[in-house]
Amino acid sequence: MINRKDCANAIRALSMDAVEKARSGHPGAPMGMADIAEVLWRDLLRHNPCNPLWPDRDRFVLSNGHGSMLLYSLLHLSGYDLGMEDIKNFRQWGSRTAGHPEHGHAPGIETTTGPLGQGLANAVGMALAEKHLAARFNRPGHQIVDHHTYVFVGDGCLMEGISHEVCSLAGTLGLGKLVVFYDDNGISIDGPVESWFTEDVIGRFEAYGWEVLAGVDGHDPDAVLAAARQGRSTCDRPTLICCRTTIGHGSPNKGGTASCHGAPLGGDEIALVRKQLGWQHAPFEIPDEIYQQWDARSRGQAAEDEWNQRFTAYKVAWPELAAEFERCMSGTLPDAFSDKAQAWISQCQQASETLASRRSSLNTLNAYGPLLPELIGGSADLAGSNLTHWKGCSALSKDETGGNYVHYGVREFGMTAMTNGMALHGGVIPYGSTFLVFMEYACNAVRMAALMKQRVIQVYTHDSIGLGEDGPTHQPVEQLASLRQTPGLHTWRPCDTVETAVAWKQALERSQGPSALVLSRQDLVCIARDEHQLQAIERGGYILSDSDAGEPELILMATGSEVSLICQAGEQLRARGHRVRVISMPCTEVFDAQDEAYRNSVLPPHIRRRLIVEAAVTDFWYKYAGLDGKVLGMTSFGASAPASDLFKSFGFTVERVLALAEDMLNTGS
Repeated sequence: MINRKDCANAIRALSMDAVEKARSGHPGAPMGMADIAEVLWRDLLRHNPCNPLWPDRDRFVLSNGHGSMLLYSLLHLSGYDLGMEDIKNFRQWGSRTAGHPEHGHAPGIETTTGPLGQGLANAVGMALAEKHLAARFNRPGHQIVDHHTYVFVGDGCLMEGISHEVCSLAGTLGLGKLVVFYDDNGISIDGPVESWFTEDVIGRFEAYGWEVLAGVDGHDPDAVLAAARQGRSTCDRPTLICCRTTIGHGSPNKGGTASCHGAPLGGDEIALVRKQLGWQHAPFEIPDEIYQQWDARSRGQAAEDEWNQRFTAYKVAWPELAAEFERCMSGTLPDAFSDKAQAWISQCQQASETLASRRSSLNTLNAYGPLLPELIGGSADLAGSNLTHWKGCSALSKDETGGNYVHYGVREFGMTAMTNGMALHGGVIPYGSTFLVFMEYACNAVRMAALMKQRVIQVYTHDSIGLGEDGPTHQPVEQLASLRQTPGLHTWRPCDTVETAVAWKQALERSQGPSALVLSRQDLVCIARDEHQLQAIERGGYILSDSDAGEPELILMATGSEVSLICQAGEQLRARGHRVRVISMPCTEVFDAQDEAYRNSVLPPHIRRRLIVEAAVTDFWYKYAGLDGKVLGMTSFGASAPASDLFKSFGFTVERVLALAEDMLNTGS
């Protein structure tokens, strides 16, 4: 007769066999957490392997993503489209079973994990999205948003600083449908954690306002089930279930030690594990009766069918809300958005206001926000400086769950990873905000958004030495280059109110990747444009003004606050008889994605005199400047002084641009 231990041992066998075949991987965590996973997935988790995207499914996040074979085993055994060949190809080229779980590579992977603590932060974002959507769409007698988010974490996740950020906020927000299983095995890569991780985890989470269920035997299914049911029933606060386990459970010589954390067990040890567990099956062999016990397809479909019946009743009672729910979960924008946004862009051009681009961003949010009820924003304690709290915002809190603005506090990393989780959950379009220089606190979460191709918008203000007196600690220099070199991230640095409105439109309409909007503290003059130029902004780079006397002999190019500088310089150079083209390049990634004919029409390859101006590090720009071009930028950190003094001292003046341009024109380089 098949029992729970047999089902859990199937996870252990698949995990150790796959790691052994790959000659790399982490068998310890899957073997240690197999009993917990068996209880959660077979007794509590509401999911449908036949439809991994069912909107009201429970979310499961393996935050300690190095134990990826645990997740792959669960997906395979439960009936997801992840076959035995996928398991056998663990960590191989082209496989859907990558070394760490990757969202989109296989069905049922809710988020990409591996950088410890970020999966937990994603899960907090998912739980927040669930709570927000429930408040927005549920009606008396119609609970169409009602699911839990479950997370597995290890010691490493709880050591990472991001865990403090997000778990503190999760308690404050009362995310009662968040249940975290802590794999308290006392082992990390370097060995027993007692020399470097001795804090009172129970006291810490109780101080956050969590329910903490301590002392659970992680190898006792009845104890795990009782704790999980209690955590599931808690509605007013998140739950941490502390499960004491043995890493590599079942391994006679390596279990309970760091040697099984991140390396294959070896053939001899695997034979001993099979003997100790009573697992008498060959590698990658799972008996049919165990598959039958694990198969979640019929009960998953039944759960979804029941929800579909409820949603049908909801459609009858609340047809407009039902249509809106379906639209938001699909990720499509309202039909009228694009046209109304374009009308706003034209209005900005006609108004021709001189504004800081952070102020232009706020005005744009006031225009776009009412069109997008799925928009949910926030700031890392800088709402009054980032100007992201638009007129239609209301604070989202423990009791006011229908709000659309999150006060994250000083938690840049946590905020960014939570917005990733919210986007992964679906139904919302999240944006966060902080100063550009503090992006570095959160850059790994920005990277993860790009890796997962999620529609997340990060608003970074105070974009250069132009922020002035706060000095070099707050003046970004190298951050723009870092953002632009992140694959899949679109970084917009608009030069005025019009480009800011376009940047927001492009970021919102981009459903397959994140965007960063880099905005100024200081005022920026609105540049004159014709209709053709207005349309060209969305191509990432375009000609603002050109020579009237034939092909240009010099190209001036800039972004953001420096565009007005080169516009003035261009006018003076043309007045001196020079043929000069002026280019604004608000988003290099979008420009680079244009067809070759367009790129060459803006930047003709044979015109080699190019001067690029940006108040940031210079090296990034040489791919456009070429060997004969020059870049006027920052080669040091800034200083504490008024912005006007800083721009003059570091050479960001019309006079400096003219001098460099004349030198290039006169020397032929």
